[in-house]
Amino acid sequence: MPGETAATRTSSEIVIRRGTRGTVTGLGLSVGVILFLIFAPLFAGSGFVYDVTQLSILIVMAVSWNLLAGYGGMISIGQQGYIGLGSFAVLALSLNGVLAWYAVPLAMVIVGLISLPVSYLAFRLRGGYFAIGTWVIASVFQILISQNKSLGAGSGLVLTDLNNISPVLRNHIVYWFALGIGVITLVTTAFLLRSRVGLALMAVRDGEIAARATGVNIVRTKRIVYVLAAAMGAGAGALLILTNLEAQPAASFNVQYTAYMIFMVVVGGMGTFEGPIIGAILFFVLQQSLNSYGAWYLVLLGATAIAAAIWLRRGIWGVVDPGHHRSLVPLRHRVSVKDGYEREG
Repeated sequence: MPGETAATRTSSEIVIRRGTRGTVTGLGLSVGVILFLIFAPLFAGSGFVYDVTQLSILIVMAVSWNLLAGYGGMISIGQQGYIGLGSFAVLALSLNGVLAWYAVPLAMVIVGLISLPVSYLAFRLRGGYFAIGTWVIASVFQILISQNKSLGAGSGLVLTDLNNISPVLRNHIVYWFALGIGVITLVTTAFLLRSRVGLALMAVRDGEIAARATGVNIVRTKRIVYVLAAAMGAGAGALLILTNLEAQPAASFNVQYTAYMIFMVVVGGMGTFEGPIIGAILFFVLQQSLNSYGAWYLVLLGATAIAAAIWLRRGIWGVVDPGHHRSLVPLRHRVSVKDGYEREG
């Protein structure tokens, strides 16, 4: 017929990619949120500044534990040890003349270095023994700090080198520190997971025997993640002492921090990039809403965690994105066929 066109298929192109439109949209929104939060203290109230600071600390905690357990398969209930060390490292550096702002990154590096030899001891344990062993290691850290009189022994000390700064300015600086460490934690985790180390890490998590058979250095891969998670935990601890302006062994090494981490990761989505963020937001909301109920607050948190473990085994993010089409950090390769057509008149 006149005017009709015939389509002749000429070629097919195989396209392999990780990202999707949802990924691009999510990254764009994330950048917008971060830019807003950077300038928010200039016009937001003190309550907003405090809330975002606390939420950032929770996100750092959740991401560090998810990296260790969700991707590395190393279930630890002793991460509070590195949180406490982070707080007291800032305090010790401050007592030796280092301004608290500069002490924060130094504390993260120092605690990361401390965790390196500790990993040689921890990795001699497996499964439940590893989990209990990390708790014992955290308890040893607490005992050692409690015996150190220069750090206040069991009573701890107050961070005094920030007293000359106005409370408003101090809170704003801590806010930006918390936001910066939170963003750096997320970006570092994203790059790690998309690297060869991340691929090896997930192979180890899914099966050590199979991973070893393919040439993966299991111990080295686990050690990298263990040290990185310890440094992240130290960052959260450093932010806590900047916020509270004091550190006490019983409070800084409290196992409740690890319980909070487990709650946030399990409810949000273990082994996903977005899960810990969602879990941290949910935990923060519950914390602010139910904190006045005393012991019932902990009961409700426990009930929520149990319900999520039974009915939401993949967490909230697993329900929202079961096909991994909206992940901000896509780890799976997608294969599609792009057909080419030549038009003839």
